Amino acid sequence: MKNTRFVLLALTVVLMARTTPAQDTKLRASVPFDFAVGERVYPLGEYYFQSLAGNDAVIRVDNTQEPAAGNVLSNACTGITPSTKTKLVFHRIGDNYFLYQVWIEGHLSGREFPRSRMEVQLAQNHVQPELVIVAAKMLR
Repeated sequence: MKNTRFVLLALTVVLMARTTPAQDTKLRASVPFDFAVGERVYPLGEYYFQSLAGNDAVIRVDNTQEPAAGNVLSNACTGITPSTKTKLVFHRIGDNYFLYQVWIEGHLSGREFPRSRMEVQLAQNHVQPELVIVAAKMLR
Protein backbone atom coordinates (compact mmCIF):
# COMPACT_ATOMS: atom_id res chain seq x y z
CA MET A 1 0.00 0.00 0.00
CA LYS A 2 2.83 2.37 0.86
CA ASN A 3 4.54 1.66 -2.48
CA THR A 4 1.31 2.28 -4.39
CA ARG A 5 0.89 5.71 -2.78
CA PHE A 6 4.49 6.57 -3.59
CA VAL A 7 4.05 5.55 -7.24
CA LEU A 8 0.82 7.58 -7.53
CA LEU A 9 2.49 10.61 -5.96
CA ALA A 10 5.48 10.30 -8.30
CA LEU A 11 3.20 10.03 -11.35
CA THR A 12 1.23 13.08 -10.24
CA VAL A 13 4.39 15.14 -9.86
CA VAL A 14 5.66 14.06 -13.29
CA LEU A 15 2.35 14.82 -14.99
CA MET A 16 2.07 18.23 -13.31
CA ALA A 17 5.61 19.10 -14.37
CA ARG A 18 4.88 18.14 -17.97
CA THR A 19 1.68 20.20 -18.15
CA THR A 20 3.16 23.32 -16.56
CA PRO A 21 3.77 25.84 -19.35
CA ALA A 22 7.35 26.95 -19.88
CA GLN A 23 8.07 30.50 -18.83
CA ASP A 24 9.09 32.37 -21.95
CA THR A 25 11.95 34.66 -20.97
CA LYS A 26 12.34 37.61 -23.31
CA LEU A 27 13.66 40.84 -21.85
CA ARG A 28 15.96 43.78 -22.39
CA ALA A 29 18.30 45.41 -19.87
CA SER A 30 21.06 47.98 -19.76
CA VAL A 31 23.88 46.48 -17.72
CA PRO A 32 26.23 49.22 -16.41
CA PHE A 33 29.21 46.94 -15.76
CA ASP A 34 31.10 43.99 -17.28
CA PHE A 35 29.66 40.68 -16.10
CA ALA A 36 30.17 36.94 -16.41
CA VAL A 37 27.65 34.24 -17.23
CA GLY A 38 29.09 30.76 -17.15
CA GLU A 39 32.69 30.96 -18.35
CA ARG A 40 32.13 33.96 -20.64
CA VAL A 41 32.57 37.65 -19.77
CA TYR A 42 30.32 40.24 -21.41
CA PRO A 43 31.10 43.99 -21.60
CA LEU A 44 28.75 46.58 -20.17
CA GLY A 45 25.96 47.53 -22.52
CA GLU A 46 22.43 46.93 -23.72
CA TYR A 47 21.38 43.26 -23.71
CA TYR A 48 18.53 41.00 -24.78
CA PHE A 49 17.92 37.83 -22.78
CA GLN A 50 15.67 35.27 -24.42
CA SER A 51 14.85 31.63 -23.75
CA LEU A 52 15.11 29.33 -26.76
CA ALA A 53 11.84 28.14 -28.27
CA GLY A 54 10.70 24.97 -26.54
CA ASN A 55 13.57 25.02 -24.03
CA ASP A 56 13.35 27.63 -21.28
CA ALA A 57 16.52 26.21 -19.66
CA VAL A 58 18.72 27.74 -22.39
CA ILE A 59 18.96 31.53 -22.31
CA ARG A 60 20.43 33.42 -25.25
CA VAL A 61 22.44 36.50 -24.24
CA ASP A 62 22.70 39.14 -27.00
CA ASN A 63 24.68 42.36 -26.74
CA THR A 64 23.08 44.94 -29.04
CA GLN A 65 26.55 46.32 -29.95
CA GLU A 66 28.27 43.02 -30.80
CA PRO A 67 27.35 40.38 -33.37
CA ALA A 68 28.34 37.41 -31.18
CA ALA A 69 25.72 35.98 -28.80
CA GLY A 70 26.02 33.30 -26.18
CA ASN A 71 23.73 30.53 -25.00
CA VAL A 72 23.77 29.70 -21.31
CA LEU A 73 22.12 26.86 -19.41
CA SER A 74 19.95 27.87 -16.47
CA ASN A 75 17.97 26.15 -13.74
CA ALA A 76 14.48 26.95 -12.51
CA CYS A 77 14.24 28.77 -9.18
CA THR A 78 11.18 29.77 -7.19
CA GLY A 79 10.22 32.46 -4.75
CA ILE A 80 7.67 32.61 -1.96
CA THR A 81 5.82 35.53 -3.55
CA PRO A 82 5.62 36.65 -7.18
CA SER A 83 8.41 38.95 -8.33
CA THR A 84 7.42 42.60 -8.06
CA LYS A 85 9.74 43.63 -10.91
CA THR A 86 11.36 42.26 -14.04
CA LYS A 87 15.03 42.21 -13.09
CA LEU A 88 18.47 40.70 -13.37
CA VAL A 89 20.19 39.75 -10.12
CA PHE A 90 23.99 39.70 -10.02
CA HIS A 91 26.51 38.51 -7.45
CA ARG A 92 29.22 41.11 -6.93
CA ILE A 93 32.49 39.85 -5.49
CA GLY A 94 35.08 42.62 -5.39
CA ASP A 95 35.02 44.22 -8.85
CA ASN A 96 33.54 41.12 -10.51
CA TYR A 97 29.87 40.71 -11.40
CA PHE A 98 28.23 37.35 -12.10
CA LEU A 99 24.70 36.97 -13.48
CA TYR A 100 22.88 34.98 -10.81
CA GLN A 101 19.15 35.09 -11.59
CA VAL A 102 16.53 36.47 -14.00
CA TRP A 103 13.04 37.28 -12.69
CA ILE A 104 9.92 38.40 -14.53
CA GLU A 105 7.31 40.55 -12.82
CA GLY A 106 4.31 38.60 -11.55
CA HIS A 107 5.97 35.17 -11.72
CA LEU A 108 6.78 32.88 -8.81
CA SER A 109 9.57 31.23 -10.78
CA GLY A 110 12.69 32.60 -12.40
CA ARG A 111 15.91 31.31 -13.96
CA GLU A 112 19.15 30.79 -12.05
CA PHE A 113 22.61 30.37 -13.55
CA PRO A 114 25.25 27.95 -12.25
CA ARG A 115 28.32 29.50 -10.65
CA SER A 116 31.36 29.86 -12.89
CA ARG A 117 34.79 28.55 -11.89
CA MET A 118 35.92 32.11 -11.18
CA GLU A 119 32.97 32.82 -8.88
CA VAL A 120 33.57 29.56 -7.00
CA GLN A 121 37.26 30.42 -6.57
CA LEU A 122 36.46 33.88 -5.26
CA ALA A 123 33.85 32.43 -2.88
CA GLN A 124 36.43 29.94 -1.55
CA ASN A 125 38.40 32.95 -0.31
CA HIS A 126 35.47 33.52 2.07
CA VAL A 127 34.30 36.60 0.21
CA GLN A 128 30.55 36.97 0.64
CA PRO A 129 28.82 38.04 -2.61
CA GLU A 130 26.74 41.20 -2.59
CA LEU A 131 23.47 41.16 -4.54
CA VAL A 132 23.16 43.81 -7.25
CA ILE A 133 19.83 44.26 -9.04
CA VAL A 134 19.45 45.72 -12.54
CA ALA A 135 15.99 46.62 -13.81
CA ALA A 136 14.90 44.95 -17.03
CA LYS A 137 12.00 45.38 -19.42
CA MET A 138 9.82 42.49 -20.53
CA LEU A 139 9.47 42.22 -24.33
CA ARG A 140 6.53 40.65 -26.13
